[in-house]
Amino acid sequence: MGARPLHVVVFSTLFPSSAQPHAGLFIRERMFRVARHLPLSVVAPVPWFPLQSLIRLWRPGFRPTVPRRETQAGIEVLHCRFPSFPGFFKSLDGVLLALGSLPTLWRLKRAGRLDVLDAHFGYPDGHAATLLGRWLRVPVTITLRGTEVRHAADPALAPRLRRALFGADRIFTVSASLRELALKLGVAPDRVRVVGNGVDTTRFSPVPRVEARAALGLPSDAPVLISVGGLTERKGFHRVIELLPELRRRFPGLMYLIVGGASAEGDWRARLERQVRDLGLTDTVRFLGVIEPDELKHPLSAADVFVLATRNEGWANVFLEAMACGVPVVTTDVGGNREVVCQAALGAVVPFGEPEALREALADALGQPWDRETLVAYARDNEWSRRVAELVEEFEAFGAAGRIARQSAQAEGTVHG
Repeated sequence: MGARPLHVVVFSTLFPSSAQPHAGLFIRERMFRVARHLPLSVVAPVPWFPLQSLIRLWRPGFRPTVPRRETQAGIEVLHCRFPSFPGFFKSLDGVLLALGSLPTLWRLKRAGRLDVLDAHFGYPDGHAATLLGRWLRVPVTITLRGTEVRHAADPALAPRLRRALFGADRIFTVSASLRELALKLGVAPDRVRVVGNGVDTTRFSPVPRVEARAALGLPSDAPVLISVGGLTERKGFHRVIELLPELRRRFPGLMYLIVGGASAEGDWRARLERQVRDLGLTDTVRFLGVIEPDELKHPLSAADVFVLATRNEGWANVFLEAMACGVPVVTTDVGGNREVVCQAALGAVVPFGEPEALREALADALGQPWDRETLVAYARDNEWSRRVAELVEEFEAFGAAGRIARQSAQAEGTVHG
């Protein structure tokens, strides 16, 4: 009889659910592809405290009720609860998350469905995972995705992040810049591996521009910018909007499409709409709301330039998605952005916090022709297949090591018996 296949459990507090279908899509995109090669389950704990239903009376979207169990694409997703008090005791989130998740993970282990615990984000998820790994005696991997930059600078959270990284058996980072952060925190280089995100070019591909613009009611000859992401301060939609009056003078008829909605980081839509009104840009900026991934290629293909004036990123999948639709990218030099937009033929990367540099980069991008085939070819070179193969290789190595350890323990027990 062959060895039982390794079972991976994805562990993340940011994962899509029926209540929040767009939360953590980038984790599901990555790990459900791994599930095509290895058995996989998801434990996606949700924060809870006794009075949170009262907060929903004036904040209806606050911590929506999530079912305890869901099935997504044939994969079980379990939503256990853990104590979390809004705005308080954030330094305890890792421990509380671990304690709240322990019964669920213990049941999975007893059922033979927990061989590797795969956590996403260093804190609190990674911190909790290393505690759980020690308690349940299973190897732990942590994927760093960008929030770790902020946590590493927080005196209260930095020690917990460092403890998590030291306690993990393997650390994946979605960019080289995050690998450098892990090394600066003292992690040994041979324990950190960069495995970037990819793009699904069957989902993201160019749509004829005339067709894409007609569907959105856009003029065929208008210059069009587009941004996609959660409507939060970090993503920087307001930083683009403030540049539009000058850009519109240079590019008459300019349109700016904003795709996205509220996220776990907040909802700036009302603030952005007010900024648009105050600047007299209601005929320039269009809020398209949240668009499902299968439909996103249409507004992307309608644009001339994709822009994201973000404060911090790990590896922005949306850059590759825009390129797969033949659209160049202008973004800020933070996180892994320069690793994605790594050639002049793909777009431009400008210093964060320099609006003049961003404005001129957008003007240059709008004013020059782009080789759309080069953009699409680059995206195709970054499809998911290679990334998934690297992850499967790493997970299977854990499985082989675990089998050797179990066989050694059994042999030792037989000798002593």
